[in-house]
Parts: sequence; structure tokens; C-alpha cells
Amino acid sequence: MKLKVIQRDGSDAGRTVTLDKSVFGIEPNDHTIWLDVKRVQAGGRQGTHKSKERSEITGSTRKLYRQKGTGHARAGDIKSPLRRGGGTIFGPRPRNYGIKVNRKTQALARRSVLSYKAKEDAIRVIEDFTLESPDTHEIRQMIAALELGDAKVLLLTSAHDPVVYKSGRNIPKLQVLEATQASTLDLIKAKTLLVQEGAVKSLSAQLGSKKSAKK
Repeated sequence: MKLKVIQRDGSDAGRTVTLDKSVFGIEPNDHTIWLDVKRVQAGGRQGTHKSKERSEITGSTRKLYRQKGTGHARAGDIKSPLRRGGGTIFGPRPRNYGIKVNRKTQALARRSVLSYKAKEDAIRVIEDFTLESPDTHEIRQMIAALELGDAKVLLLTSAHDPVVYKSGRNIPKLQVLEATQASTLDLIKAKTLLVQEGAVKSLSAQLGSKKSAKK
């Protein structure tokens, strides 16, 4: 599959890029996408929830009144979970929600999403560009020229570019990431992938088959 390369002003750059079939043309695996999205979302949970149990409540351990002969139900100390201000029974404790997903499964999930995007014609290849200093207006003009202002756009750069990242972080519905660092969730949330020309090669080198990488 070939896509034309466009310039920042929306005009045709006069060349095309061939998408690696092993990355952008496979039969998508929905189950691996679900697994990897679950992994990413679970990893984002802090897991710092905590409630005090009976042993952690401040208060006397003295038995409130004798066991028998009062006409009331027997009772222990004031920290009993049955009383107001007492400890919580089986309350939440800090935990790690992270789950393990094999690297090959993660890679297959990303290839599946990229293949979906290619089938849906939701990938645009733009020429490599850099900015001398953060310029939100420049990125906003580029998005407008490409007629992508109303869609959720994920801009994938060929390398770590903090200047481009800072330029786009205040633009609604735009996310800027290095191509090799974009997760399955990042890819699937975007309606359109705006991929730098060099980022296509980075994705092919990272996710493609060994035969295609040698080429």
C-alpha cells in the first residue's frame, strides 16, 4: 500500500511512501487489542486506596461493658466495625493493578490497530519537520491546512522532539508522541494518524518482520 507524502501546507510533496504489509496490512487480532488496552489502562491506576481497619483505629481496647446481664447484645471495644467510627471490614488496601502481557502480543496489538487505520484510510503521511522554538500557532495552522481540525489527531514524530511536543500540547484533540512510544490505546483513541515520513520507517523497523526490516 502506498500513500502520498504531504507538506505542512497540505500540498503534495511529489513522492510516496510504501507501508510495510507486516505492520499496516495484517489481519487484525481484536483479542490482542483488548488485552493490550487493558494492560495500559490497568498500569495507569495508582492503587493507593486505603481504609483503616480495626487494628489501625485510635481508641481504647477496653471492653465496653460486661458480657452478660446487661440486656444488650455483647460488645467488644469501641473500635468494632459495627460501631460508628470503627474500623472497616475488608477495606481497600494499596495494590498494584498492573498485568503482564507478552511483548509479542503488545506488538501484534499495535500492528492490528495500524492495519485497521490503514483500511479505514485514517493515516496521513507528512514530511519530516522540526521547529526552532515552540510555536503553537504553527502547528495549529498545519492542522487547519490538512483539514483535520475537527478530528482527534495523533501526530507521530520520527524521533523524540520536545519542541514539536510543546507546540502541540495546548491544541485540543491533538496528541504528539514519538512513533515508537505510542501505545495501542494512544493509536486506537485517535481518529486520524498524522505520521511523519521518518516515523513510518521507525514503526516498520520496530514492529515489522525481520525480512522487511532488512529491506
